[in-house]
Amino acid sequence: MPGKNLSRDEAQQRASILGVDAYRVRLDVTSATDPAAATFRSTTTVAFRCTEPGASTFLDLLAAGVRAVTLNGRALDPATAFDGARVHLDGLAAENVLVVDADCAYSRTGEGLHRFTDPVDGETYLYTHYEPADARRVFATFEQPDLKAPFTFTVTAPAAWNVWSNAPHENVTEDGAARTWEFAPTRPISTYLTAVVAGPYHVARDHYSRTLADGTVLEIPLSAMCRRSLAPSFDADEILGVTKLGLDFFHEQFDYPYPFGKYDQAFVPEYNIGAMENPGCVTFREEFVFRSRVTDAAYEGRANVILHEMAHMWFGDLVTMRWWDDLWLKESFADFMGSYGLVGARTRYSGAWVTFANQRKAWAYRQDQFPTTHPITADIRDLEDAKLNFDGITYAKGASVLKQLVAYAGSEAFFEGARRYFKRHAFGNTELGDLLDILEETSGRDLKSWAAAWLQTAGVNALTPEVTVDAEGRITELAIHQDGEVLRPHRIAVGLYDRDADGALVRTRRIELDVTEARTVVAEATGLARPALVLLNDDDLTYCKIRFDAESLETLRAGLGDIEDDLARALAWSAVWNLTRDALMPARDYIALVLRFAGQEANIGVLQSLHSQAKSAVDLYADPAWRGEGGRLLADGALRELRAAAPGSDHQLAWARFLAQTANGSEHLGLVRGLLAGTARIDGLEVDQELRWALWLALAAAGQASDEELAEELATDNTASGRRQHTQCLAARPTPEAKAAAWSAVIDSDELPNALVEANIAGFALPGHRDLTSLYAAPYFKLLERIWADRTIEIAMRIVGGFFPQAQVSEATLAEADGWLAGHPDAAPALRRLVLERRDDLARALRAQACDRA
Repeated sequence: MPGKNLSRDEAQQRASILGVDAYRVRLDVTSATDPAAATFRSTTTVAFRCTEPGASTFLDLLAAGVRAVTLNGRALDPATAFDGARVHLDGLAAENVLVVDADCAYSRTGEGLHRFTDPVDGETYLYTHYEPADARRVFATFEQPDLKAPFTFTVTAPAAWNVWSNAPHENVTEDGAARTWEFAPTRPISTYLTAVVAGPYHVARDHYSRTLADGTVLEIPLSAMCRRSLAPSFDADEILGVTKLGLDFFHEQFDYPYPFGKYDQAFVPEYNIGAMENPGCVTFREEFVFRSRVTDAAYEGRANVILHEMAHMWFGDLVTMRWWDDLWLKESFADFMGSYGLVGARTRYSGAWVTFANQRKAWAYRQDQFPTTHPITADIRDLEDAKLNFDGITYAKGASVLKQLVAYAGSEAFFEGARRYFKRHAFGNTELGDLLDILEETSGRDLKSWAAAWLQTAGVNALTPEVTVDAEGRITELAIHQDGEVLRPHRIAVGLYDRDADGALVRTRRIELDVTEARTVVAEATGLARPALVLLNDDDLTYCKIRFDAESLETLRAGLGDIEDDLARALAWSAVWNLTRDALMPARDYIALVLRFAGQEANIGVLQSLHSQAKSAVDLYADPAWRGEGGRLLADGALRELRAAAPGSDHQLAWARFLAQTANGSEHLGLVRGLLAGTARIDGLEVDQELRWALWLALAAAGQASDEELAEELATDNTASGRRQHTQCLAARPTPEAKAAAWSAVIDSDELPNALVEANIAGFALPGHRDLTSLYAAPYFKLLERIWADRTIEIAMRIVGGFFPQAQVSEATLAEADGWLAGHPDAAPALRRLVLERRDDLARALRAQACDRA
């Protein structure tokens, strides 16, 4: 499989004969401040060994051009050695030195070396992002995780800039308008983990010290940085405070000193993902710098990501998967440790497991029910497969299964296994078996059969209670039915709930047991009084969908909001949402639950999830004949709860944002305009800049925001965020011209940066504009293969997923998708997977609408 898409077989063959000793990478980015300059100079020197002298191999490189290639002093002709994606080498010696001098392109897609110019002050910023395989856009590399090596970076940049990389800098020399930064060699790391951040960033510094068990003192310099124009909003003390709590916690749990010297955290613009665990130089999306008021759920989410990336310093950076099949060896662990660490490190986010149960697992349940679902340990044939595998299975399902493993094997056995894993495989690469061998040592359990059921099979089980009672209302049998193609061993708790004297639903009995068969009897429940609610998987120990017996479901309909415990209530909310998605509960019934009980939901993160899910229920799952009424009910409910919420509270802000999403009548839109104009007021609600854009989006989508008004708002907020929001508002207008402009901006040109591609798609694809966007379904299917071939994979994924006619919930649209799939059996597997998943969402929506109609 030649070209950009490196295959697993090629990687295995290359690793079988090569060992890499060192990279020296020299970058000259002094041209970055010139908008007309498209490229930068990249010179790579690689020292590597070959066990088969005389053999041939290749390096990966995506460059605008190659100036020179020299192998062991022998000049190679770039015209024949470089094919646009690879540098081909033959006649290898046992010991080799290769030098590649190239011109690489600055990126606007967030892949490789991304360049951003701040509209506020004109300053230019650079940062790299590589995972899974974009280091080759910056320097010549053996682009696979198991060919680790030390890296030494030298970066020449404008003199006014600072530069960071994975290791500390050792020397800085100035030469007129430029400075050259020489960095120390790193420890052996994978290519995708290397990093460079450069520009006039605002920096906050701190320090972490820890006395280790042997008496030595570990010193870790800390820094956090963002663009200068964001500095007034940068709460670095909070960020660095969470960082120090995390370092304490992970050192206690892992018993392996942080291995990468310093710890920098850069919050960077137009970032494609949440964050990236580059050792010693972590990068985050700058939306985590909150320039307007957000709810506490946003702060919790940021703290979770900080700890997630920190866990990667051990799970992923110190010990790395051999190939992307075992991506879960780092991502599942980091996702688990993010929530585990928030609680264990004694941060103020003690409800992290509630968020995990309600939000992260919703992602996993959705992904695991696609026809494209895969085992946690996946079959990754090539880099395109790898790119798509950063999904809800690898992250959230994997983390859920690790939580089950901790319950199954015991917490101490699990973490002792982690400690041995780090010591045994430090700076190396591993596979599933390496971890299981160690966990079997520490737990004494047969984890290979456990892994076969949990890690090597796909799909989610549903657990359903069956309760029989005698004439006196006592349980004669409580049985648990397990459905699914693969029956798995579940360690679960069963919670029995009744109302207390104050009317709250509280747990009166907890029974923990193993569920291993299709039907398991809960013997301990026999003879107990029938409770009002039987809640399976109480405490959220396992990964499953939970169902209810008829009486428990009626209890929830009458009093879901009365469940006193936050986690139990979140599990109930998650379960009824799954019932709705599975067409077992009418969408209007789910919406009724939200309208009745969301106003008393204490957990702000759960409340915001309910808002998102209720909006989806109306837009996608409700009978189209009832959709209008459902939308009005949501908007009326949002307005009612906004007025009732405590002034200045997070809940008030959440309901204000929900009103902006649902406003559809004159009363709602009149209030929206009044809030923007200052003629209406909700006591305690600050209409700051981000909320203003949300309100403008509501008016734009309703056709009540003029070009002049939107331009005036942009003039007061001519920032990167303001430009994104303005772009989305323009695309959200309900006119054929607005939709055509948004479509053309994305499809007909590749000049837009990633952030504006995303903004145009978001505004174009509003579900309420399905009549306007229906015209684009046929063109969409015709252009798929061209988009996949011509665009970078990141941008292609956004276009394929974002422009899919998801709002056109009809048999005709389903037939169009099926026709494309049937007619393009040889299209790129990753492209087919994206279309197949969107097609499955469409089919699910049709089933849910039929349920709601019935």
